[in-house]
Amino acid sequence: MPRPFYVTTPIYYVNARPHLGHAYTTIIADVITRFHSMRPAEVYFLTGTDEHGDKVVRAAKKENLSPRAYVDKISNLFRTLWPELNVNNNDFIRTTDAAHMEVVSRILQNIYDAGDIYFSEYSGQYCFGCERFYTDRELVDGKCPDHETAPETIKESNYFFKMSRYQDWLIGHIKKHPDFIRPERYRNEVLAFLREPLEDLCISRPKTRLKRGITLPFDENYVTYVWFDALLNYISALGYPDGDLFQKFWPVAQHIVAKDILKPHGIYWPCMLKAAGIPVYQHLNVHGYWNIEQSKMSKSLGNVVEPLELKNLYGLDAFRFFLIREMKFGLDSSFSQSALVQRINSDLANDLGNLFSRIISMAHKYFNGRVPQVDPQAERELDLDLQSNALETTRNFESLMEAFEFQKALTAVWEFIGQMNKTIDLTAPWVLAKKKSSHKQLAAVIYQLLEGLRIISGLIYPVMPDTAKKMQQHLGLDPEDSFYHLNQLRTWKAIAPGTTLMKSISLFPRIEMEKAASDSTDEKKEDPPVLAIKPEITLEDFTRIDLRVATVVHAEPIPKAKKLLKLEVDMGHKRTLVAGIAEKYTAEEMIGKQVIVVANLKPAKLMGVVSNGMLLAAVDDSGPILATLEKSTAPGTPLK
Repeated sequence: MPRPFYVTTPIYYVNARPHLGHAYTTIIADVITRFHSMRPAEVYFLTGTDEHGDKVVRAAKKENLSPRAYVDKISNLFRTLWPELNVNNNDFIRTTDAAHMEVVSRILQNIYDAGDIYFSEYSGQYCFGCERFYTDRELVDGKCPDHETAPETIKESNYFFKMSRYQDWLIGHIKKHPDFIRPERYRNEVLAFLREPLEDLCISRPKTRLKRGITLPFDENYVTYVWFDALLNYISALGYPDGDLFQKFWPVAQHIVAKDILKPHGIYWPCMLKAAGIPVYQHLNVHGYWNIEQSKMSKSLGNVVEPLELKNLYGLDAFRFFLIREMKFGLDSSFSQSALVQRINSDLANDLGNLFSRIISMAHKYFNGRVPQVDPQAERELDLDLQSNALETTRNFESLMEAFEFQKALTAVWEFIGQMNKTIDLTAPWVLAKKKSSHKQLAAVIYQLLEGLRIISGLIYPVMPDTAKKMQQHLGLDPEDSFYHLNQLRTWKAIAPGTTLMKSISLFPRIEMEKAASDSTDEKKEDPPVLAIKPEITLEDFTRIDLRVATVVHAEPIPKAKKLLKLEVDMGHKRTLVAGIAEKYTAEEMIGKQVIVVANLKPAKLMGVVSNGMLLAAVDDSGPILATLEKSTAPGTPLK
């Protein structure tokens, strides 16, 4: 009987559109789900959206929508994105689902009845971006470590969960189960946090401040803290407490999260489960950030990457491969289109694509496009290592995937691809083909190479399912068959002699970086689109923007940042700005220029430099064009 496997992504907060970070987490979950289907296992994959809390209300107001209309809109963006990225989730949960809200109320009442929830007055430092209170030791220079903003001091009466009661238990559980949180660096981070006394968790918000949320079952004047609500989705989606799915899948539950939500998942969640009398999850798997030019990708910094744009430009499987191959799970990684193109050209076009094309072409040239019959004696004489190499690769791949070492698993596959190419060079089929006496050896070489391609197609299936199926089809095999099952990949000589092969194709054509860049703008050149107008704002909204005249007094390039200049401007006082104009303007020509600055924009750190404002510029195909004034104006003059 297939073993069960249950994996979840975080349920994504609907205060913004999905971006590269969301895509990575969800594709990772899809990859590990597909891997377990290779064993085979009975898999269940959950994702969804988190739709309560302060940030939702604020985001809805900004778009002039009701909270319900807003969450419906953004949730649908997530739901419809996943099929576009070939993500096969079994369920999509929303925290506004009635079944979920019932489970939240039930567990809250149970924990309250057990005496683990109490009412108290509290004063603390609250980050609205994170929607949680911070202690002094958690802040960095007095600011939220993720949002780099100073929290607001809030004093109010709320309900608290006695999380401190479970501190010693949690420490013991983590030490007893070393792989409970992985990679190890995040396990150690949680243990380091637990060396200090664990504070009780505020689990409510008064309706006088926040009405959007699940009402506490024991006090109608309060709603549930968004994290206490959201975390329970992992069991409510399974029909807790009596559902068949819960009984089958919860004992093997694995969560995948980014490191910014380590604390809620690594501390809050296991303590909540313990208090509710529910067994804890099996593994918490934590990955790093995707950085853009060494800065964390963030909507507030305006550096988010749209996954559909990359998929449409470079192909879905190439995009999925890059994400898995480029990032070592657990560590941060840098994203750039040039790195993506390099991966496509090197790993996919040169290595896999060229190998596939060479072998299929030789089979057509020397055996009329049919799988040759192998003579055992000739095969023994050749003494090729491909069979043992294939078995070792499959074994390594399985253990590395199980441990969430996705990058290393792909490296193992690509080492086998290298061995395949080496085999071609050593055996020189084109030389064997010239001698009739070597025909049996030629048949053995080509057959083993075709078998190697079959193994490779199965191993890449979790990451590049469409490419895997295409390879199967060209090998004359049924792409709808369970060709990726590990027991089939451990078997040698599965391709029947005489099988007809399809003509060779280019799996991954090489991409020229210049062409890729032009392809992304060709449509605009040929048929300029009508620029969409952003949602209407009121005069009051506009007057909140403080535009000032500034004179550039100093300018210098920022090392390793081709597009950025560091500017010192005079606005009646000196301040530093970072502007993405270096491709159009030199540092020298900027000195003395008068520019228009958004003076009250929240500071942002770019390439290690804090930018206190933003220049206004138009952007067309030639790059940025600075907004200027007709005549010299006193620095600091406001624009109205």
